[in-house]
Amino acid sequence: MKFKFLCSLMLLILPVYLQAAIAAFNGKVTDAKTNEPIIGAVITIPQLRISTSTNAAGEFSFAQLPARGRFVVQVSYLGYQTQVKTVDLSSPTALSFSLTPSIIEAREVVVTGTVLTSTSKSNSTSATVLNKEELQGSYTNLIDALAKQVPGVSQITTGPGISKPVIRGLGYNRVVTLSDGIKQQGQQWGDEHGIELDQYQADKVEVLRGAASLQYGSDAIGGVINLVEPLAPAPGKIKGELLSNYSTNNGLTGSSLMLTGNENGFVWRGRGSYQNAYSFKTPEGYFPNSGFNNTNLSGMLGLNKSWGYSHLNFSYYKNNIGFYDPETANELYTNERSRKLDFPRQDIRHYKVALNNNFVIGEGSLKVDLGYQKNQRRELEDSADPALYFDLNTYSLDAKYALPAKNGWEPVIGLSGSIGKSLNKAEEKLIPEYNAYAAGVFGFVKKTFGDNTVSAGLRYDYIRNKGKQLFEDEEERFAGFNNTFNSISGALGYTHIFNEYVNFKANAGTAFRAPNPAELGANGVHEGTFRYEVGNGNLRPERSYQADATLEFGTGILTGSLGVYENYVHNYIYLSNNNETIEVPDEDLGTYPVYRYGQVNANLYGAEAAVTLHPVSFIHFENTFNYTHAQNRTFSKPLPFIPAGTLHNTLRFEPKIKGLHEFYFYAGIDNYFRQGRVDADFETTTDSYTLLNAGIGTTIKLGSQPLKIYISGYNLTNKRYYDALSRLKPGRLSQEDTTLGVFNPGRNITFGFYLPFNLK
Repeated sequence: MKFKFLCSLMLLILPVYLQAAIAAFNGKVTDAKTNEPIIGAVITIPQLRISTSTNAAGEFSFAQLPARGRFVVQVSYLGYQTQVKTVDLSSPTALSFSLTPSIIEAREVVVTGTVLTSTSKSNSTSATVLNKEELQGSYTNLIDALAKQVPGVSQITTGPGISKPVIRGLGYNRVVTLSDGIKQQGQQWGDEHGIELDQYQADKVEVLRGAASLQYGSDAIGGVINLVEPLAPAPGKIKGELLSNYSTNNGLTGSSLMLTGNENGFVWRGRGSYQNAYSFKTPEGYFPNSGFNNTNLSGMLGLNKSWGYSHLNFSYYKNNIGFYDPETANELYTNERSRKLDFPRQDIRHYKVALNNNFVIGEGSLKVDLGYQKNQRRELEDSADPALYFDLNTYSLDAKYALPAKNGWEPVIGLSGSIGKSLNKAEEKLIPEYNAYAAGVFGFVKKTFGDNTVSAGLRYDYIRNKGKQLFEDEEERFAGFNNTFNSISGALGYTHIFNEYVNFKANAGTAFRAPNPAELGANGVHEGTFRYEVGNGNLRPERSYQADATLEFGTGILTGSLGVYENYVHNYIYLSNNNETIEVPDEDLGTYPVYRYGQVNANLYGAEAAVTLHPVSFIHFENTFNYTHAQNRTFSKPLPFIPAGTLHNTLRFEPKIKGLHEFYFYAGIDNYFRQGRVDADFETTTDSYTLLNAGIGTTIKLGSQPLKIYISGYNLTNKRYYDALSRLKPGRLSQEDTTLGVFNPGRNITFGFYLPFNLK
């Protein structure tokens, strides 16, 4: 009922803008050296979620635009440097874009997940953007693709089927994932709870490193992952994409079909995706019952008009994942690889409806995102009847009003709110049923003067978590809790553009994270984690004080970034075990280690870098580096489960071959350092290792449609290794036998294609 009321309110507001004044502008895209028109260049206006492309004369046009307002326009074309301009629609003139041939197409990118949409150079947030093609390859899921390419990003894994993002050493409820403009809500506090997202849905992904609590409130003290769907095509156009891939290690087959169109401002999109995999193979054999399959159906209906846009997004995601609880080393591996999942396993279903709006009001704009999510997580032990069954319903509202810019000042005010209700629908219970309420308001201002920008913001949050008391057989199972948290967060940012090739950015601020209901009230066996968890109703909010600085550079020969960060977290919450066990007669293992939630003061600092050398136009030597040092200051020992340092090196060749387009091949090594900084009470060290990777791909023209095909290989030497953040490594799989562990996946070769096409 709450969501229906909010949607009805938006429908009442909408007609006010239907008669808004209309503007239009056109332009031309040419080669800066030859002055010849560029055919097929892509022009986008991210704030209005529209795009078009140039015709045979290199010309483009936009109609039915707001009559006033300043908007970022981005022009890109393969083999040319991306160009970005800001357009004032109150006095539109024909735009001329002269693109410079370059071996670096994406030096200048637009970031939309921050408070104000802007170019990366003028945005103080440390950000990396991956496009559609960069998300394809030997990756089992979206988080896996980010962890292998983005500095500062790692992943907590339970085999290839489950990945949780970690940014600068922080994960779980400390990283926010956005999809359709809505914070993903799906029991993300759990170790073995992956993110319920379609591997193929994003047109690009923005990774924002560092605290983003100013805009997104609690849970964003580590960073944000923002999935951006494909923009609507030009009016009268229908386009789509078809992609598919197959991986040899676990037989992963994945396919996705998307269609999107625009009929005089009425826009629509539909997508269907499916993945299926059998058990993954280590160098020692297949790990039993580790396969998975998932299905995603999603769509969008909306309007793109002169008053802005209004898009109704809806999706259904279903994921089935197998689990296996080995007790001895003799039970770790098998030669079987059936796609049929046995028990125990997870059955996860996520339903989402999101109404995204951007109303242009004079020279300002009001962005409103309304969301409803239902997350159902069933843990199936030995039959289709769930042993654990979480049913979480979340309603959310996010709104921000960008006031008209004046004299270089760009102010923004915003508010957000959410209501969550979680029910237990099975006999076994891990956390109490609860209601969660959150509300926040913020103010932000950005000032540009010359080659400098400064930004500042403040936010106030109110959070209330109410857990229900429960008695079983006249004994109290859950004591219940009723906690209220208030917090003020603040942020300062600065950027300076030295010249066309070098820029600097820095941030400092404070952020917070309220304890989640699992941390406050858990009391039971957590299926799939082999442990008994006990919450603490007296936990206090985490308070983060952090700063970072990044130097970005780009010339014809050398491009990249160098960054450092410091993050002190007061009242850091984490699970720990002090050799305590508990007898649970009704459970398979009988005796479980007891993990209790506690708090310490923690300090995390580190460095991240991405450097690419271009000695000649067809050779690229790509390198990324990441290191995080994390210390438990309270007990003077390392924080547990921190990613090891990494160094990725890839040599990529792009020679011109007659009859082929965009041909490339590469070879690379991934170096993972030894992780000896562990909490020895309940974690083991991991050795260093190096993985060999390689790939090849090209584009073939099918008429006017480009068919992109590729082959990529990962861990080609079939290396035996344990990753520092694998939940199956020794010490995490079993505390009684710290030698019991499952190797990470062995050799994997992926064959795939991607076909973007135009129907009209």
